[in-house]
Amino acid sequence: MSFVARHALWSDEKKDAAHRLRRIAEERNLETIRLSFPDQHGILRGKTLVATEALGSLESGCTITTTLLAKDTAHRTVFPVFTAGGGFGMKEMEGAADVLMVPDPTTFRVLPWAPDAGWVLCDIHFADGRPVPFSTRHLYRSVLNTLGNRGYDFIAGLEVEFHIFKLDDPRMAPEDAGQPGQPPSVSLLSHGYQYLTEQRYDLMEPALEIIRRDILALGLPLRSVEVEFGPSQCEFTFAPESGLAPADNMVLFRSAVKQIARRHGYHATFMCRPKLPNLFASGWHLHQSLAARDGGGNAFMAKNGGEILSALGRNYLAGLLAHARASAVFATPTINGYKRYRSYSLAPDRAIWGRDNRGVMIRVLGGPNDPATRLENRIGEPAANPYLYMASQILAGLDGVDRKLDPGPSADTPYEARAEPLPKSLREALGALNDDAFFRQALGAEFVDYYVHIKNAEIDRFQAEVSDWEHREYFEMF
Repeated sequence: MSFVARHALWSDEKKDAAHRLRRIAEERNLETIRLSFPDQHGILRGKTLVATEALGSLESGCTITTTLLAKDTAHRTVFPVFTAGGGFGMKEMEGAADVLMVPDPTTFRVLPWAPDAGWVLCDIHFADGRPVPFSTRHLYRSVLNTLGNRGYDFIAGLEVEFHIFKLDDPRMAPEDAGQPGQPPSVSLLSHGYQYLTEQRYDLMEPALEIIRRDILALGLPLRSVEVEFGPSQCEFTFAPESGLAPADNMVLFRSAVKQIARRHGYHATFMCRPKLPNLFASGWHLHQSLAARDGGGNAFMAKNGGEILSALGRNYLAGLLAHARASAVFATPTINGYKRYRSYSLAPDRAIWGRDNRGVMIRVLGGPNDPATRLENRIGEPAANPYLYMASQILAGLDGVDRKLDPGPSADTPYEARAEPLPKSLREALGALNDDAFFRQALGAEFVDYYVHIKNAEIDRFQAEVSDWEHREYFEMF
């Protein structure tokens, strides 16, 4: 029996999808298929196999080293993998051992910008069939299963801001290499400061058109392409979908945009606030609601004129606010992202909600008998791991439901309201997560300790660097 059959890893839907994958690979005469899994940072990693080998690996899996789960954002291994337990306290993770990538055939696509190549998202398993506990896609799936057992599906729509620049110098001289290497030299596609004007859109249209066509060809549910306020900044929005799909769409979207842009002489970045003059920070606004599986429709929708949300919706909202500080690290997982939380900046700085107000953390949209009623969390940065971002939202919201928490009144003056402040730094956010008993129980202490360790390694490297600010502040003064 194959690995997939032996451990019953595929549903009937996945078996049918595997048949379609094989047929398409043959009909399109694909040369290679990329097998990818989303790592702890939401970055796609994996191997490219020639098509015949990839098809043979569909049910047997493809080996990948466990050290990929031990890396920080500089791709540095930050666990002692050659010690007993590999730094994870797990025999299976020591010595840079292998795990298996098992394809999810329902995610298969032919890449429009590389038409001889297919792509499929994978889950990672130990040799005995167990999911690797540090797999964020597996973690998110388990949270979705918990929600499903309570009779609900998670619905999410994405609004993702990012920058596209003209690539002037990719900085590929040998001395530019490093860990990380030197960032590329770029120039603007637009000056910005004309939010949603057609003139600015048309300046960026040559690049946006290339990306838009390939994103649609991938089958992603793109709704709109907009120019944002900042220079060379844009936003793509996506129609709401349920379950794993929104998170899978996000990791594929980010990877696709960067690949497409680079092939055409552009550089796209989902870094929150690049260190370039006059640029604006980018956010990722997550629209979310719950759908009742019993046919009851949107579970957040109020059915009388006195409330904007149902009782369940209000409790869920309160849970998001109650755990805002601890969950911030999943919505904003980089040091750079916390430079976005500023008062009077269209970004939140405290844990509050408001009705259709863009200054709050949670913007409530909809109303009585409106099936589009939803919560828009404005806390996220576009570099967030979508599986962790969405899982943390569901868990926090359900805790609010279980404890019947009240979110309090709408904050109509968000930057003056009395409320708990959001973390000012990644270090502060990590401390909030580490001290949050609820998330340690809901995600498991093993995963929380693992994630905190990786992010602390990132912070320690940052702290060891002398910044431009420090040099300017102290070099002449003292």
